[in-house]
Amino acid sequence: MKILVAVKRVIDYNVKVRVKADNSDVDLTNVKMAMNPFCEIAVEEAVRLKEAGVASEVVVVSIGTKACQEQIRTALALGADRGIQIDLDTPADALSIAKLLKAVVEQEQPKLVILGKQSIDSDNNQTGQMLAALLDQPQATFASKVKVEGDKVQVTREIDGGLQTIEIDLPAVITTDLRLNEPRYASLPNIMKAKRKPLEVKTPADLGVEVKNNITLESVNAPAQRQAGIKVESVAELVEKLKSEAKVL
Repeated sequence: MKILVAVKRVIDYNVKVRVKADNSDVDLTNVKMAMNPFCEIAVEEAVRLKEAGVASEVVVVSIGTKACQEQIRTALALGADRGIQIDLDTPADALSIAKLLKAVVEQEQPKLVILGKQSIDSDNNQTGQMLAALLDQPQATFASKVKVEGDKVQVTREIDGGLQTIEIDLPAVITTDLRLNEPRYASLPNIMKAKRKPLEVKTPADLGVEVKNNITLESVNAPAQRQAGIKVESVAELVEKLKSEAKVL
């Protein structure tokens, strides 16, 4: 069984994000970039399925400029077999990204597609659902446990009331939640081996997809600074402040 995993290049989650002086966007100058944490979980799950003998090949795809090859190589070092970069240097909305991934799925014919449930930059939580709809395949979102049996996959997912386990037919699309697994670190030998693994570059034209961006970014503003906390002497004083200052009572 072939598994396709989509990964995204984002600002490293340890970096304090800066806003450009003109509030036009986030300042990416000399900022450390990394693989989206939810995508790391998706790669780890695919590699574990391969190690368990469920999958025979793990293919990683990323969309962006040549810089995103760094994240593809990271996935290859973690255990993926080969990578595909869709070369794109212009902004694209989630629907265009889903259409590009659909075209790759139609070429690669994987039994299972795994994505992170959302990226930590745009935070949309849309691409996986759109991809499943475009492919007309079953989907399971927010997966915290995945078990493949024959032509079916059982997915335990977190919902407001607790956990829900569903069973869907393959081929299918799954998006990962945080508790699905703990991604491994790439060893130095595997990082060196990853440099020799195949990485193919395609363009949207190669895939027959017209990329659009229907989202307009008007401005970006840093969050307001948090006010220092205070200590109160009694419950009565706390209640009074909640009424008069916080106005939450």
